Amino acid sequence: MSVRARQDLLSRTALGVFRLNGQFLSVSEELARPAGLTAAWWQVLGAVLREPLPVAGIARSMGITRQSVQRVADLLAAKGLAEYVPNPAHRRAKLLRPTDAGRAAVARIGPGHASLATRLAAELGDDGLAETVRVLERLARVLDTLPPTEP
Repeated sequence: MSVRARQDLLSRTALGVFRLNGQFLSVSEELARPAGLTAAWWQVLGAVLREPLPVAGIARSMGITRQSVQRVADLLAAKGLAEYVPNPAHRRAKLLRPTDAGRAAVARIGPGHASLATRLAAELGDDGLAETVRVLERLARVLDTLPPTEP
């Protein structure tokens, strides 16, 4: 394959991912609104549902800036949807965890989330949806391992 053809594939991939990002943000806002959340609040709460994490860890897992996560985490804590707890591994970097109210808010999103998953699987097929996930996760892993681009 020529370099130009590879560049075209990379450009199409990037544009597709940018479009998907916008689509997912829009759908996420719609799903989160009835639960009293925004897409960003849901994203941060979702990152700490299984285990408390420091803000920097949440940012790394989501691929966004620590400052963005910090703003959302502080809002969630102020609204009683999350709380900061001591971090045994690092005194200054507290862990964020959802409160019962935060867990309940995320749970209210569940039915709409399940409906969307069912609709996507109906269009893509279960195997197609699973393959989509595998390809996107693989692409993210590879991008994480590449050295910085050269000018």
